[in-house]
Amino acid sequence: MQLKLLSIAAAVALAIGTTAAGVAQAQSTPGTPSDKPTVGARADGGKDHKPSVDRKARKAEEDKIEAQYKSDKAKCTDMKSHEKEACEADAKGKENVAKAELKAKYDPTPGNQRKVDEAKAEHQYKVAKEKCDAQKGKEESACEKQAKADHDKAKADIKAKYASNERRKASTGSSASTTK
Repeated sequence: MQLKLLSIAAAVALAIGTTAAGVAQAQSTPGTPSDKPTVGARADGGKDHKPSVDRKARKAEEDKIEAQYKSDKAKCTDMKSHEKEACEADAKGKENVAKAELKAKYDPTPGNQRKVDEAKAEHQYKVAKEKCDAQKGKEESACEKQAKADHDKAKADIKAKYASNERRKASTGSSASTTK
């Protein structure tokens, strides 16, 4: 158990160290000016809204998320029954939220931000539902109803939040859809 955690921690440290060395080297390398447009540059010469994607940094962050998930899931092995299921649901939910946040970081669109909010709501719901399973009878039923009500409210809030963004786009004429 400790050996697994130690090897995971070593892998994460290695990934972070390698990424930091690559970033430092990339920053110290003198750039050569060119008349050619850079990848991701806009035709009008304006700045691209997406942050530059450093594949190594993104891969390191994905590996870090995966290592964190494995570490969180490893903590659940000593638990029993409903407690273990709730722990595993929490670990998986955290992983899904982290992946959605990573995607939103590198591609910051309203759709990706909505996916982050949806992943958070789904995470909370699944963990609450697993915790309800530990209860019996009326308490379990009431707990599940409350978890479902909280989840439905969170989904409605997300829908309302992003629907207002869509209405603003439609009213300003910035929608990309065309009619035939």
